[in-house]
Amino acid sequence: MDRTLDVAPGATGENDARLDSRVFFTALGGLGALAGREVERDSGVVTVTDGCGRVLGVWGDPSARRQADLNNLAPRSSWSEQCTGTNGMGTSLEVPGPVTVIGPEHWCESFNQWSCAGISVRDVVTGAPVASINISRLNAPLSQHVSAWLTKAAACVEHGIYQNAIAEAEKVLAEFHRKRAQRTGPLMAMDRGGNVIAANDAAVSMLKLADDNPIASGALEPSDRWNPNIPGLLDVARWAMDRALESAQWSGFASLPACPGEAAIPMTMRPVVESNHVVGVLCALGVQEGEPYRGEPGPPVHSMPPRVIGVRDDRLVLLSPAEIRYAEADRSTVWLSTDRGRVQAATRGVDNVEAALTSFGFYRVHRRFLVNLRRVVEVERGIKGELVLITDPRSPELVPVSRRHAPELRRLLGV
Repeated sequence: MDRTLDVAPGATGENDARLDSRVFFTALGGLGALAGREVERDSGVVTVTDGCGRVLGVWGDPSARRQADLNNLAPRSSWSEQCTGTNGMGTSLEVPGPVTVIGPEHWCESFNQWSCAGISVRDVVTGAPVASINISRLNAPLSQHVSAWLTKAAACVEHGIYQNAIAEAEKVLAEFHRKRAQRTGPLMAMDRGGNVIAANDAAVSMLKLADDNPIASGALEPSDRWNPNIPGLLDVARWAMDRALESAQWSGFASLPACPGEAAIPMTMRPVVESNHVVGVLCALGVQEGEPYRGEPGPPVHSMPPRVIGVRDDRLVLLSPAEIRYAEADRSTVWLSTDRGRVQAATRGVDNVEAALTSFGFYRVHRRFLVNLRRVVEVERGIKGELVLITDPRSPELVPVSRRHAPELRRLLGV
């Protein structure tokens, strides 16, 4: 990125978020307009972008807006980190929670006269950013109340996204029940993020899940949905959703293992479409119908060691997986217990964090906990046979193990 860049580039393409965001952009526009009246008194501007950093609207002090125009801080310009370097809007799309970028913290020197604070609005199903809202002031510090206001604004819009996720799940579940009545083979229903909403008895058995797993009866709540540890399944589901945009009646299949270590079986995908929007996918296990999945080339090999991104005090923390003892979910926020203290994961949702850490020896031991098996130093047994893991004998940290995960954990630890 050229640090002498003084004008943000023009935006190209369309937002690639898989959420119908129009209603949420409207809500953000209303919040931006209301906030614009307040920050106008402080010679500031309020900006709303889509999930790719493309500016949708700007409000606030006319004089500050004219200065912002000189840097192309205006509609149809791109302020993603890839296009414009570190800045309030682009950086907020990379991490959860409010982000401040003040003066020389901007990568491009021409933006150093601005103080900015931004926050992303995220899809509760996929965790992907769908928009951001940003407050900027020229040659002046930000109000101490900015971060709190941004957090409330994002939560307000994300509540609407949450309600939309429940409505989508109801549509997918209704289609699942309709298909289940027509077939007896293993069948499961997934949301747009590849999380399983429901599965029939045959699928629960094939996937080796407990009978009391929430998906056995249907999981409308995003936090109750199951993230299947099936390599490649999410890529295939996304492929299916892309194909469904061309034809709602499309179907396709791929060969994947239903459980780790088992032989691959065919899985046929049939997207669930509502009002020209894909809201989920039905997956028939052991069935081969429609277009075959060809796959894509694997990611390039990098010489850099693997890193996990965390957030602490508006700073990005680069962690080696070996530094992380365990991860604990607090709703969609995930906290990492590390050798450098407690750090918030940049990735939202424990299922998404699990997908990123499984290959490094992490195992899901509880609905809310992932543990680095290499860091387990003691196993404590309770009166009723429950297990508690200790990853650092010098601290009071205790990681509970749910009953359904205990047998496999014992096998993995050899106890």
